[in-house]
Amino acid sequence: MIYTLTLSPSIDYMVRLDHELATGKINRITEESYAYGGKGVNVSQVLKSLDVDTTALGFIAGFTGAEIEKGLNDKGVLTDFVHLREGHSRINLKVRTSEETELNAIGPRVPDSAMAKMFEKIRAIGKDDMLVIAGTVPRHMPSNIYAGFIEQLSYDETKIVVDTTDENFINALPYHPFLVKPNHEELGQLLGEQISPFDKEAVISGAKKLRDRGARNVLVSLASQGALLLTEDDRVISREAPNGNVRNSVGSGDSMVAGFIAGYLESGSFDDAFYMGLAAGSASAFMEGLAGGQEIRELYRFIR
Repeated sequence: MIYTLTLSPSIDYMVRLDHELATGKINRITEESYAYGGKGVNVSQVLKSLDVDTTALGFIAGFTGAEIEKGLNDKGVLTDFVHLREGHSRINLKVRTSEETELNAIGPRVPDSAMAKMFEKIRAIGKDDMLVIAGTVPRHMPSNIYAGFIEQLSYDETKIVVDTTDENFINALPYHPFLVKPNHEELGQLLGEQISPFDKEAVISGAKKLRDRGARNVLVSLASQGALLLTEDDRVISREAPNGNVRNSVGSGDSMVAGFIAGYLESGSFDDAFYMGLAAGSASAFMEGLAGGQEIRELYRFIR
C-alpha cells in the first residue's frame, strides 16, 4: 500500500478572471472549480488514476473535512484520517489571471491526543509499504514533526518519499528516504545556492549533495527544462518537458511524484519511473486540474 501524509488537507477553490486582479474592487469571475488539495492528497489522487491503490492519511475537521473525505472516497482513494473535534479543514483560494495568486488558510490546530493517534497509524505501516510525506508543516506544529513521524515507522525497509521544504526536508535526510523531489529553486534554497534550471551540471552537483546527506534517489523538477533524476547507483536521467500550453502549476510536482512511484512499481526501472513522473507532471501542467491516468499514459508513450 502507498500511504500519503498530508497534515492539513484542503478544498481548493479555483477561479479565473479575464482581467488582472483589482484589489479594493469587485472582480467578476469567469470560471470556477474546486478540488481536494494538499500535496499528499494530490499524490493519492494521481496514483489512483494510474491504478495504484493508495491510502491518504492526515488531519481533518468540520464540514470541509467531511467533504474532503467523501470526495476522495468517491474517487476510489482510501482514507484513514484523524478527525479533529474543533475547527474545520482549510479552504484555499487560487486566483488565475495572467499569473496565479494563492490565498492559503491556516487550518485547524492539532491537539496532542490527535497527534498520538497519527503516530499509531504510522507505526502500523508495513515493511513492504511506502510512505509519501508531502507539503509544508502548519505553523502550530513543531518543525521536526516529519522526522518524528519517520521515527514511528516499525520497519527500516519501508520506503519513504519526501516532498517538502526547508528544515523539514533537511531533517528527513538522515533517515535515507527512497526519493526526495525538490524543484530547482528549492534545491538552491536548501543548499544556499542559486541554481538555474538551465545549468545541468549545477543541478547534478546539488542533487549529489543531497544524496551525500542521506537521500537515495533525487528527482529535481526543472520547469520548462523538464526534470533530472540522480539515482542511487549514480546514474543521471534527464529530459526537457514536452511542448504544451501550460495552464496550471498547482499539483504538477505532486503529479510527478505520483507518476514516478507508479512507474517504479510497474517495472522496478528508474528509467520508466522517471519518464512516467515527467509525463504525469507535464500532463497536469497542461490541464486546469490534476491529469487522469489516460492523459498521463498517452504523454508517457509520446516522450518515452
